[in-house]
Amino acid sequence: MSIIATIMNTTTGRPIQKMKFTRMPKPWISFNLETGELVTAERIDVGKPAPGKFVAPVDIWVTLKPKG
Repeated sequence: MSIIATIMNTTTGRPIQKMKFTRMPKPWISFNLETGELVTAERIDVGKPAPGKFVAPVDIWVTLKPKG
């Protein structure tokens, strides 16, 4: 069963993108965004499933490097 997680920006609090993982990601996971930027997870939040649903929402919080 795959996990669909929302990648969240810690600076703005806004979602960046959705990603699919084959298993639950570890808190220290590093991965590439669609833009090609390498990021490391700072925090992973697992929410409660909606009533009558089985899938729980997963948010992975990352900090993007400033563009300069």
